[in-house]
Amino acid sequence: MWRPYFQPYHLIIVQDGDPSKTIHVPEGFDYELYNRNDINRILGPKASCISFKDSACRCFGYMVSKKKYIFTIDDDCFVAKDPSGKEINALEQHIKNILSPSTPFFFNTLYDPYREGADFVRGYPFSLREGAPTAISHGLWLNIPDYDAPTQLVKPRERNTRYVDAVMTIPKGTLFPMCGMNLTFNRELIGPAMYFGLMGDGQPIGRYDDMWAGWCTKVICDHLGYGVKTGLPYIWHSKASNPFVNLKKEYKGIYWQEELIPFFQGVTLPKDCTTVQKCYLELSKQVKAKLGKVDEYFNKLADAMVTWTEAWDELNPPVGKSAEVVTNAANGPALKK
Repeated sequence: MWRPYFQPYHLIIVQDGDPSKTIHVPEGFDYELYNRNDINRILGPKASCISFKDSACRCFGYMVSKKKYIFTIDDDCFVAKDPSGKEINALEQHIKNILSPSTPFFFNTLYDPYREGADFVRGYPFSLREGAPTAISHGLWLNIPDYDAPTQLVKPRERNTRYVDAVMTIPKGTLFPMCGMNLTFNRELIGPAMYFGLMGDGQPIGRYDDMWAGWCTKVICDHLGYGVKTGLPYIWHSKASNPFVNLKKEYKGIYWQEELIPFFQGVTLPKDCTTVQKCYLELSKQVKAKLGKVDEYFNKLADAMVTWTEAWDELNPPVGKSAEVVTNAANGPALKK
């Protein structure tokens, strides 16, 4: 189903799991395939910052990409259809979102004023109508909702059938639960902060990789004056993961997030943090100072944030002007354009 949409782009597939297993990629795609052995070979000791046996490993693809725009998707997601029955070109909509400005400083009640058929409503300040550069486009899902384990257990048969034809900017100062299932970002603007943390094998928590990246990137986008959009496009999420397995991965995160959210709501970054890397390193210091008291895991995570930043800078010369898709395969591929 994805072939006509993905074939024009460069794919990066990050194999999450046993590196001795072979991933078969259909013919006709321009792709790179990385497994754990490749990650260890390329990063050396710094490979410790990349999660193992968890979809969080996809962020390695963000690091090695040389493209400006990244689209990342899960391997159980497929092309959705709009209410008329037409297939949705998710990449096309993401690119529209990210190439047009955001409005993080003042909410437009007609949603995205840059979409065809919309505009700024009466009372919107003219001084803010140029908007801000868009760093992230967060898409949604039809069929299986992105629920946590307790909600899955309470609503095992619930399906999302509502198609809302809207894109909106998440206001400055407002956090959101970012899902990495259908996500695009401008790598040049926010890439060094799009770290999916330490999850999975050997870690006390899972399924918070994209949440962590979302909280970190939103705080940094707010500080640097970038925008984050959510809404269209939709993809079709085909299957629900096991809620009992999910609960085992999530249960510490469910408790911890009650302290994590106030922490991120209270984060302030100094004026001399003028780059994403400077912001992220400052954030790592605050994570260690304040969240290290919650659990020792956050001291380890703060150190991994520093390692990630160092590895990013070592691997990354100036990026080009094109785009890429990152997917998480069979244990996870990652697509970039």
